[in-house]
Amino acid sequence: MDPRPATAGTFTAPLSIGPGVAAATSGPPDAQPLRYQPAYEHAEPDEAAAIAQLQEIFIAMAQKAAQQHGSAHRAVHAKGQALLRARLQVLPGLPPHLAQGLFAEPAGYDAIVRFSSPPAEQLPDGVSTPRAVALKVVNVPGQRVPESPDGRTQDFLMVNGPVFVRPGPQGFVKDARLLAATTGRAPRAKEVLSTVLRGAEAVLQAVGADSTALKGMGGQPPTHPLGETYFTQVPFLYGPYMAKFSLAPASPSLAALQGRDLPAHDHDAQRHAINAFFAAATAAAAEWELRVQLCMDIERMPIEDASVEWDAALSPHIPVARLIIPPQTAWDEAVSPLAEAELAFDPWHTLAAHRPLGAINRARRIVMAASRGFRSTFNRCPIHEPGEPGVH
Repeated sequence: MDPRPATAGTFTAPLSIGPGVAAATSGPPDAQPLRYQPAYEHAEPDEAAAIAQLQEIFIAMAQKAAQQHGSAHRAVHAKGQALLRARLQVLPGLPPHLAQGLFAEPAGYDAIVRFSSPPAEQLPDGVSTPRAVALKVVNVPGQRVPESPDGRTQDFLMVNGPVFVRPGPQGFVKDARLLAATTGRAPRAKEVLSTVLRGAEAVLQAVGADSTALKGMGGQPPTHPLGETYFTQVPFLYGPYMAKFSLAPASPSLAALQGRDLPAHDHDAQRHAINAFFAAATAAAAEWELRVQLCMDIERMPIEDASVEWDAALSPHIPVARLIIPPQTAWDEAVSPLAEAELAFDPWHTLAAHRPLGAINRARRIVMAASRGFRSTFNRCPIHEPGEPGVH
């Protein structure tokens, strides 16, 4: 299988895979992942109303931010920190239950990687919110979901925490309204609040308490984004099975960045740190493991409750691919903003074998499409999938 090279924006150069790509392990020999059943998914009676409210809230935030900045950005994860060309190498020797969908054969694909941070504004990094990464695998053959008839991409959206702040859309409406109330207001005040929340988060971590909500509000420790492990938080089909994905540093140079603090008063600390890493003259290609965690127990690893962390002791995170990013300019002020304005990352850009599951993913399908439509219309800039006719 020889996928054609990516052709979106400046992402045209194919990458070679260096040494160090090894076959994945299959986990415990007696592990038996559950097969998907439609009964595992069930919408609550008020789900549609909650999704409609979320769509209204996030579009209003995007509109307010667009009026403030003069251009429309994403309704969430608006601030791009890096836009990188990459290569995804599916590992050889995967056992049958792991050799599914995108990972069915040990193929190599060009990819685009975007590091970002929320919310809908271009906030200074002193307002330290969660880190996020979006991965777009290009020219992927295979049957697609009906919601994604165009393009040949497989997208993965991840943040640096294993669970979502609420079980589903209904619980998230209140959080979204609180977030919307701060849009466009006093960035300096947000930096002060973020500092206070980071202190509270550190205390909670010290006593072993959950601090997910504080991190979402701006209490994320100001650490280097390349040292983080990222999670989809929500499940997807994995062929006949169900799974969550994660992306973990594999190179020693990345592992060394885990927990490393960034300068507190640098407006664009994350951009500068990522650029410095990839611009280093002696830097080798950085590598991450793309891992899969299969559902083994529907009660302990639910599909519809995104706030429940799947137990890694019950189902380990198993590597199925390597993401390789070579030295390059990670963010170019003259090029990157335009390049990312023409792109959209969406979990519904997907093969049928990896269809998104659960209420949060159902909400994303509607809210992200509305955000994408507003952004394209406001900026008068069509959004394309790499590999579409006329996209270069």
